[in-house]
Amino acid sequence: MGLLRNEAVVYKPVEQIDLGHCSNESYFRADKAPRMDGFLLKIFTWFLESRIIGALLLYIVKKNNQVHKLVTNATLVEPPMFIPLHPITDCISSELNQQEIKQIDSDASPPERVQEAINCIPVTSEKSLDDLKPSCFRRWTIADYSRAYSTGAITPLRVAEHFIDAVRESCSPPLPMSFFINYDAEDILRQARESTLRYKRGNPISALDGVPIAIKDEIDCSPYPTTGGTKWLQKFRPCTGDACCVMRLRSCGAILVGKTNMHELGAGVSGINPHYGPIRNPYDPNKIAGGSWSGSAAVVSSGLCPVALGVDSGGSVRMPASLCGVVGFKPTFGCIPHSGVLPLNWTVGTVGILAATLEDAFIVFLFSVMLLLVVNFRHISQPLYLQSYDLCYFDSSLFLEVFMSDTLAQIVLGHRYRQMQIHNNIFAMADVIVAPTTGSAMTKQVLCISDYRKPKVFYDLLDKN
Repeated sequence: MGLLRNEAVVYKPVEQIDLGHCSNESYFRADKAPRMDGFLLKIFTWFLESRIIGALLLYIVKKNNQVHKLVTNATLVEPPMFIPLHPITDCISSELNQQEIKQIDSDASPPERVQEAINCIPVTSEKSLDDLKPSCFRRWTIADYSRAYSTGAITPLRVAEHFIDAVRESCSPPLPMSFFINYDAEDILRQARESTLRYKRGNPISALDGVPIAIKDEIDCSPYPTTGGTKWLQKFRPCTGDACCVMRLRSCGAILVGKTNMHELGAGVSGINPHYGPIRNPYDPNKIAGGSWSGSAAVVSSGLCPVALGVDSGGSVRMPASLCGVVGFKPTFGCIPHSGVLPLNWTVGTVGILAATLEDAFIVFLFSVMLLLVVNFRHISQPLYLQSYDLCYFDSSLFLEVFMSDTLAQIVLGHRYRQMQIHNNIFAMADVIVAPTTGSAMTKQVLCISDYRKPKVFYDLLDKN
């Protein structure tokens, strides 16, 4: 293709880019790539796979979308950034030191971390379940489950039985919800019996003891295979044990209730899985739940679990959380160990949390995280001033495979580093205010509680009847 070499862009070094409000810097705009599906897509794929016509067709598509100009032949001085790891800057550290900070012992066990997280959260209502039910619709939280078990209002075994009945009901026609790919009723009941016995003896492991938690089928969790939403992956990559995050959940006494359904290999945002059925939205079963973390979002929204785990690369946690009306949290890359997770997008993906409330997401995050500096929410009175980073959706392993060229992949990954530096410079000139989300969310819930709508598909696992 030497004779067909296109013009190339020489990118300015980041320090020479004018980021002021009077900047004359311009954006490059590419033409839209062809959009096709069905039979036309099959024909296009057939042409692409042919040796001569495929190479020419791919060259034309890249040229029309300025890939050669902006990427292939481009020149930039920034080094490639293979993993989006960002150090905590002195600016952030100094600002955090002005707040009430809780230092967690690095040797603390997961149950001890759960207790530390609960100590950092404002005291929740001490009302009984019977007092809370008539007032308004609300999803039960980790604290609600723990309080119900401790007072003897209900047992983990009874909750597990309710859960199994609810899952079976959700799978029935005419609109099966397709929440789970795998769940084992006997294993769930075994965990529930053990938890019930611990509460009877008065020695629960932690506030998570007996709490049902679902796992996305992208994370290893015994005794289930990890399919990634496919019918074949488990044959080539057998699950040999729990992922690190699942192991910590199990050590806290949580009841791991199964593997939730997902968009096949996480490569989509609809949650329509051809093998295990489309995941339906609990608010309207005729609509999608979002993706790729569809099943986990749906089980939390429907009340089957207060918390579920998933993996987020480009929105797999946050998009279905938005569509299903619950909290979706993608932690900073590298905070939660990635061992035991399918390496689909391992240089940008991270274990994420979906929960009924921000407090529950915080509790599960704290015992999973490797960084041990957290803000004590009880003492927040002023807004937090933090810097933010743009984690570009570039997966290093994917680009190395697609481009089959270390040099070209480094150019693409250089853009990741370049964008991070540009955003750092932008935020250095502006105050980015992040209000204390726990307090504001609680206030919003109080103000809008009468309008907080109950999903059409909802299960009350703490109902004694």
